[in-house]
Amino acid sequence: MKLIIASTNKGKIQEFKSILAGSDLQVIGMEEVGIAQGADETADTFEGNAMLKAKYVSALCGEAAVADDSGLCVQALGGAPGVYSARYSGENAADHDNNLKLLAEMEKETNRDAKFVCAIAVAHPNGKTQLFKGELKGKIAFEMKGKGGFGYDCLFYLPQYKMTSAEIPPELKNKISHRAKALFKLKNYLLNGK
Repeated sequence: MKLIIASTNKGKIQEFKSILAGSDLQVIGMEEVGIAQGADETADTFEGNAMLKAKYVSALCGEAAVADDSGLCVQALGGAPGVYSARYSGENAADHDNNLKLLAEMEKETNRDAKFVCAIAVAHPNGKTQLFKGELKGKIAFEMKGKGGFGYDCLFYLPQYKMTSAEIPPELKNKISHRAKALFKLKNYLLNGK
């Protein structure tokens, strides 16, 4: 089965390919089928944005499309940056700028609890849709550490591993991350119908 990933984020597409490897699913980025730009993220929930993006790409290419919307929710900031995680410090913000803004906002906070949230939607050309969700709990570190991953990984501390998400090996991240948890549910649905 062909599965079009409704994203241009190379790191995200590689994660999808790694986690869904070893199945009959042919994972293809939307740019590979000639779609340069996805739907605007106008919903105020991760689930809503994932659904918008998946439906948009599926309608354009006539294949099953998968989209995720994910982000960081920090308890002390009332759940921010949330759906605005990628553009926390402004439109077209770089990861480094977003991390600097988060560090500044958290400077005086003692509650460092946070979670990564991922909602994954699959949309089929016949209009059928399905939604899957995954979360990873952790804490906001006091400084950036690690070279792996992307986004807020360098600030997302995992107490059980005594490392940030950017320091853990990719093979471990692909088992425990918020996206991995949602993707395993998606994989089970696509391969086993449940």
